[in-house]
Amino acid sequence: MDNERIAELFEGLGPVSIRKLFGGKGIYFDGVIVAIVLRDELLLKADEQSAPEFEVAGCTQWTYTGSRHGKLVSMPYWSIPDSAFDDPDEMTVWARRAYEAGRRAGK
Repeated sequence: MDNERIAELFEGLGPVSIRKLFGGKGIYFDGVIVAIVLRDELLLKADEQSAPEFEVAGCTQWTYTGSRHGKLVSMPYWSIPDSAFDDPDEMTVWARRAYEAGRRAGK
């Protein structure tokens, strides 16, 4: 996903900055990380307060198997509902949820 498309998706939230992160990209708004792009997939930040909304919408959480212990590790990033990619208003709602989760995390 190129930076122009990322900026377009987050336009309703406001101007975002994009930096290299985890071999992918970190997307920041107002100094707060709100999303990452990993393996060309856009994932939004969530926390215990907002994760249930992502789950209800059919989104999936980013998980991976730890190389040292072989256990499943869950990260605080979730996929985006497909419909949000085509609806700027809906994407803005999800982006705001991600921003609020990032603010609550203090990062």
